[in-house]
Amino acid sequence: MIEITKSETADTRACDFSKVSEETLKQSSETHIGDVSRGLAFFGALLAEAAVTHDSDKLSALAHFHSDFVTGFKTTGWWDNHRKITRHHLQAADGVPPDVNLIDVLEMIVDCVMAGMARAGKLYPVAIPDDVLKRAFENTVELLKAQVVVKPNDRGEGREV
Repeated sequence: MIEITKSETADTRACDFSKVSEETLKQSSETHIGDVSRGLAFFGALLAEAAVTHDSDKLSALAHFHSDFVTGFKTTGWWDNHRKITRHHLQAADGVPPDVNLIDVLEMIVDCVMAGMARAGKLYPVAIPDDVLKRAFENTVELLKAQVVVKPNDRGEGREV
């Protein structure tokens, strides 16, 4: 969970801004900057996990991978399973997890760029359907929101969101 502190005094929509001192605004802004830092660190940890687990079945199921590879993927048993157990093959309908998120999108982008450049010396077209991007955006908002707990500030205000 990501604990943040309730702070209504850095947003003109949530307070009487005419009564907020410069020092209060500074403190609220410092709190907000720290909260955003923790949220970004959460996403950083998810990216680090994606980096560690990316395409791990290429090694753990190497014989199966190789058996499809040597046919030029005319046989696709490994490939069909790969799309089901990984989260980043967003160009194929059966490669899009129901809870697709922007971490998956970033992993796909990195995968496509690195594979294209290393293997062919060029980037092949990279595209994700608009509805998948929209769902990834919405799911990422919900993913972060589910991690946030708002703790009371010095005035005793606070709630879970």
